Amino acid sequence: MTDPGRRVYRKSSRSSPNNNCVEIAVDLVDDVVAMRDSKLREASPVLQVSAAAGHQFLASIKTGRFSSPTT
Repeated sequence: MTDPGRRVYRKSSRSSPNNNCVEIAVDLVDDVVAMRDSKLREASPVLQVSAAAGHQFLASIKTGRFSSPTT
């Protein structure tokens, strides 16, 4: 099992300068995707899901599934 403190989190290059974003780490050893609040960094609670669920979630974001409807 990978030490959660050793995971390398990445933040989107599209995130706002005020750190209003999430960071994501893909852990190939434990086959999980971990997400945390970029404002809190190491102090943030971590949402950890299976790699398959994490990749499905990210694919849904990329397709705009969770975007607000335009008016």
